[in-house]
Amino acid sequence: MGARIGVVGLGRIGAFHCDTLAALDGVSSLVVLDDRPDVTASVADRHRATAVTTLDDLLSADIDGVVVAAATPAHASVLLTAVDAGIPVFCEKPLASTAVESAAVVSGLASSAVPVQVGFNRRFDPAVAAAYRAVRAGELGALHTVRSTTLDPAPPPADYIAASGGLFRDCSVHDVDTVRWIVGREVVSVFAAGTASDDPRFTAAGDVHTATTLLTFDDGTLGVVSNSRFNGRGYDCRLEVHGRTDTVVAGWDAATPVRNVDPAHDDRGPHPFPSATPHSFFVDRFAESYRAELAAFLDVVAGRRSSPCTPADALEVAWIAEAATASLHRSAPVTLEEVRS
Repeated sequence: MGARIGVVGLGRIGAFHCDTLAALDGVSSLVVLDDRPDVTASVADRHRATAVTTLDDLLSADIDGVVVAAATPAHASVLLTAVDAGIPVFCEKPLASTAVESAAVVSGLASSAVPVQVGFNRRFDPAVAAAYRAVRAGELGALHTVRSTTLDPAPPPADYIAASGGLFRDCSVHDVDTVRWIVGREVVSVFAAGTASDDPRFTAAGDVHTATTLLTFDDGTLGVVSNSRFNGRGYDCRLEVHGRTDTVVAGWDAATPVRNVDPAHDDRGPHPFPSATPHSFFVDRFAESYRAELAAFLDVVAGRRSSPCTPADALEVAWIAEAATASLHRSAPVTLEEVRS
């Protein structure tokens, strides 16, 4: 018998999670909730799920776990209410709107044994996971640089930009979590630079559309995070891990949205690379990792494993995003100790 999973929030990612969960062998049924009744009814009909109208109804519907995919301001209250009810939680990033609020969530979970998994799906990308294993096996020698890149094809709507919390809190956090996970050490300082001078949608929100962030770890390893809302060729997400004895990469596949100008490998050459239609959206780039992270959550629900991405991990990423935001405005490095104080 599979698990009965509740899903709170049925926007783009919540509806996608429902599609993914419904296709997993370990799921017997879904209970769904959104503040838009027509959306709840539509998703329930598509997956023969139980539609409910309140969080209390969902938590009392004999569910084994709950996926929180509602808007960010609702994450903390839904998560803590579910944990208080003794129900394991998968929560999309971030835990809360700010690092301070996220710290309060982690504090509130300190005395609980109910598992919580946070949705940093890139840890489950097969190539990223292989890079992690190579580092842990010592195959690269001492690390010196880890680069993570995320370039979106086009900006989100202006109302999303205004409410997102900024590029560092909304987008860069995925790269930051990946780099921190790969390095296995803690970030001590952050230096960020960005631009938005040519786009009033971002300047009006006090945000940037393109940024580079330098992370310095406590052992001297450097992390370089590159992000942009403008990459007309497609959705580009790549990782490079450089050690003293070897380098590994992830995300360099046949659909990487770059144009190779090396004549031996461009689209006129005998061995063109990349050779496939470029990735156009995060869902097609990371479909396999989303399935893997929710399959992992089913193992967490069943008690077969501990949380692979904890609230404490998410809190560290939130503090780093705060430091990056502060660094951008100061045009100077910012330490993690400063933002925590």
